[in-house]
Amino acid sequence: QVQLVESGGGLVQAGGSLRLSCAPSISIFSFNSMGWYRQAPGKQRELVATITSGGTTIYADSGKGRFTISRDNAQNTLLLQMSSLKPEDTAVYYCNAKRALAQYWGQGTQVTVSS
Repeated sequence: QVQLVESGGGLVQAGGSLRLSCAPSISIFSFNSMGWYRQAPGKQRELVATITSGGTTIYADSGKGRFTISRDNAQNTLLLQMSSLKPEDTAVYYCNAKRALAQYWGQGTQVTVSS
């Protein structure tokens, strides 16, 4: 069973920065793509950013210019660097990984941005 373990969430003031990490239980190279999603209270889970095995990135409009998704291959970790955070970024952030027809989710990490 593939596991994804997120870390790095927390409480930050508006304008601040956070870096989320996702550590899979297998090689990061095993996945066709990996990404971050988020879910705010009362809302549906939504895409934040994805990165393919070839390095192609896609960002939701809400995070363009503020968020950067990347992979640290040496540490076998998916990263999400978030800056200029806004209160509307408050949500549980989930790591996602896709391999063939399967996809996997982490348990989520809470990000709270205070105004």
